[in-house]
Amino acid sequence: MTKIIKISINGIPIEVEQGTTILDAARQAGVIIPSLCYHKDLCIAGNCRVCVVEIAGQKRLAAACATPCEEEMEILTNSLNVLHSRKQIIELLLSEHNADCTSCFKNGSCELQKLASDYKILKQDFIRLVPFKNYTIDKFSPSIIKDDSKCIRCQRCVRTCAELQGINALTVAYKGDQMKITTFFEKPINDVVCSTCGQCINHCPTGALVEKNYIEKVWDAIADKSKHVVVQTAPAVRVGLGEELGFGPGERVTGKMVTALKRLGFDAVMDTDFTADLTIMEEGTELLMRLKSVLVDHDPKVKLPMATSCSPGWIKYIEHLFPDYLDHLSTCKSPQQMFGALAKTYYAKARNLDPEKIISVSIMPCTAKKFEAARPEMHDSGYRDVDYVLTTRELAIMIKQAGLDFMKLDDTHFDRLMGESTGAGVIFGATGGVMEAALRTVYELVTGREIPFENLNITPVRGMEGVKEASVKIENPLKEWAFLDGVELKCAVAHGLVNAHKVMESIRSGKAEYHFVEIMACPGGCLGGGGQPIPTSPEIRKKRAEAIYAEDEGMPLRKSHQNPEIIKIYKDFLDHPLSEKSHHLLHTHYVPRERF
Repeated sequence: MTKIIKISINGIPIEVEQGTTILDAARQAGVIIPSLCYHKDLCIAGNCRVCVVEIAGQKRLAAACATPCEEEMEILTNSLNVLHSRKQIIELLLSEHNADCTSCFKNGSCELQKLASDYKILKQDFIRLVPFKNYTIDKFSPSIIKDDSKCIRCQRCVRTCAELQGINALTVAYKGDQMKITTFFEKPINDVVCSTCGQCINHCPTGALVEKNYIEKVWDAIADKSKHVVVQTAPAVRVGLGEELGFGPGERVTGKMVTALKRLGFDAVMDTDFTADLTIMEEGTELLMRLKSVLVDHDPKVKLPMATSCSPGWIKYIEHLFPDYLDHLSTCKSPQQMFGALAKTYYAKARNLDPEKIISVSIMPCTAKKFEAARPEMHDSGYRDVDYVLTTRELAIMIKQAGLDFMKLDDTHFDRLMGESTGAGVIFGATGGVMEAALRTVYELVTGREIPFENLNITPVRGMEGVKEASVKIENPLKEWAFLDGVELKCAVAHGLVNAHKVMESIRSGKAEYHFVEIMACPGGCLGGGGQPIPTSPEIRKKRAEAIYAEDEGMPLRKSHQNPEIIKIYKDFLDHPLSEKSHHLLHTHYVPRERF
């Protein structure tokens, strides 16, 4: 049983659970203690010291984020000593910080900038050290820009990379005034074991880590009347975009988002959920073929479990750290890349357009999608399949630049032809969603019956646990799938690459025997992606997930194979799942990468 203790904050008595930090206790009492290195997703560090408080009977100020409350503790959060100390700490941070705020991508959302404003740092009492620092800016990655001149060495990014992702692409080098955040061997981010997931960006309090910005290139394409600019939007964007534009976390803004995109000048506004449904048809068929090859033909070349391939951060991770398991990946491209290939083939043909004149843009919750679009493998349409990838945050910037009052926009629908989708496509945005969508379709294709879960909701694969397991027993299948009768299809779902590592090690050791594995690089899945609005906390991820599942339940069609546009594209263009044309346009392969 948790012990309740009594403390006082600024003379006001309160009760908290034993072990509660002063920072959390203050927030429960409605007292805001500023912090920079602290983040709900990460372990306590106490690096920045901005959160210092005064404790009666102690000579030194204590870091509120790292100090647990004790019985009868008397805490002052706004004494003159505390206020002077905080102000000096902020001034010291600013002395080493390249404060070109007006031209910084994080202008308006920088935590250091807000603290400087709140504490009215109007002049510098310390020597400006920026001119004397040999700062570097790493722009080599298509996804991430790392600017050392804006780093405050809070180490949030280092802890994010280690704790959430288990990669350690970022580390701390040197000591004292030479201390810096760098990659191993101080290589560019693009040359180290980095998934480009962008979680470091989401957790960085300043502009030291930001996504590479393609907004101006997209504006130029829209303004070029010789170009036909199509845009696709991922499922997680519709439950995140509103947070940047006046809505609360988890608000569904699908219709307003479509209206905004049309007003921005895109020639066609379509839905990545369409190719999410298409992915299920291809991936589900591939899973069934693999099961047949293993269970009936005993083909040693075919590997189980089959792992999903929708998350580009996960793909780059497995290329670096588990290259001997690349054959376990589904050969399906991600929905983004399937869409890009079809935009310059199927869509171009249907609209009688020159594919060379089509500019394909995607709005994604993910910075790794920028890296994925730049892969040399992604040119199967004869052109670069996806030309530009914008994050949810970048789209919000474009909407603000265009002067659109987002909250007052009417709802409109996606354009038809690659704009129709089902609830199964929507849930791709949440961890477990790809697995759930696939099981809805695969089970019905094999048995002719709906999967036996209430209202199609496969709850064992839902939720924010790091690793989830589920099994579905196949009974009385259709004649062509008789070999699956009695088979218990064993599945696993992991989100966050630290959990992906656990699953892969359990597979490698033989401790776990799965048929199908879904892995998403980011905590919560795409809805917690590195391109989503900041902040992203456990509570916000939960609200976004609830919104995604609500959108699914409100849709008239909730199984991918029911999508009439999917039926049409196979009839008119692709023939059938895993056909020669499907394999050429919608499937790919991946390559081993260096581990160091």
